[in-house]
Amino acid sequence: MDLHVETDADLWEVEALMDLCFAPGRTALSSYRLREGVPPARDLCLVARGRGGEVAGAVRQWPVLVGTARAMLLGPVAVHPTRQGEGLGAFLIQSSLDAADRAGVERVMLVGDLPYYRRFGFGVLPGVTMPPPTNPDRVLGVWDWVGVAGPVTRALP
Repeated sequence: MDLHVETDADLWEVEALMDLCFAPGRTALSSYRLREGVPPARDLCLVARGRGGEVAGAVRQWPVLVGTARAMLLGPVAVHPTRQGEGLGAFLIQSSLDAADRAGVERVMLVGDLPYYRRFGFGVLPGVTMPPPTNPDRVLGVWDWVGVAGPVTRALP
């Protein structure tokens, strides 16, 4: 397995994987409103390729604001259906978090299921509000969230 930072050369293969895993309607989700017009945090976006060079999985992170505090929004995470169940998703998430930690990122958030993401240290973020119709119990964060609250908005470049 080759893991590398996503480059422009990976873009269309990663987008095709995201469409395969989440369907083209994925861009209608509220989290995509936070990504519009904002470049991803390239050093935290990773692509896993199999032995044949095929894209097996990918993870991205995007800068956001929570109130006035900066944070990273982790996601989407996608694993090709033929590679699911191998632990690749967990590997991608942990690798992206490790990269964020090395880069000095103070806090990372996502929208997901607590029973799955708890193993990475994520917990529910009371007082952090994603755009509707996001269930507040699925708004999760890891690291330094003390005193951070408010609406999640785009971090414009």
